[in-house]
Amino acid sequence: MSAKFEQAIALIDEKNAQDLNREIDNGKSVPKELLYSQRMTACLLDYMPTASEALQIAARAQHICRWEIPRNEYPMTKAGYMNWRNDLKKMHANLAGDILESVGYDSEFVERVQFLISKKSFKKDPDSQTLEDVVCLVFLQYYFEDFATKHDNEKLIDILQKTWNKMSDAAHKNALTIPFSEDTADLIKQALA
Repeated sequence: MSAKFEQAIALIDEKNAQDLNREIDNGKSVPKELLYSQRMTACLLDYMPTASEALQIAARAQHICRWEIPRNEYPMTKAGYMNWRNDLKKMHANLAGDILESVGYDSEFVERVQFLISKKSFKKDPDSQTLEDVVCLVFLQYYFEDFATKHDNEKLIDILQKTWNKMSDAAHKNALTIPFSEDTADLIKQALA
């Protein structure tokens, strides 16, 4: 990858390292969004080793500075949730664009990364679909089990079905190789039945 790419990744990581929210990973406390972005990169490169620079940067910047727009600042309704998500996408795209411009990427490349982060055409654009696949795979592998402790089975099955519907056939196959707990595997079977 280019020197610009390495600089962009370092700057994204620098931003995400400022997250005061922490997670424990391998016994070590790390900034939540830094860990998420690293998981996105690892999953993307496992899922699609030939991913373009634009796709790799979009994956790394997917949640850049996410903590700056807290969910609790929006109504706890479906409309509130959607507005929060849309505002986050705009912020992520703008922050990524500023970083990419600062390291010398041209406007066409910057716009491509911003388009991918916005996830406007993920069923039509192959890179957008790949990014959505990776988002779903990372959620299933690293975050679903904790999420499941906070919700009833009916809600979890609904979430699994919505997640599954966003994914490509290739991602479905990949997801079924994740070593889920017995409870999660049972929920997935119910969701897919």
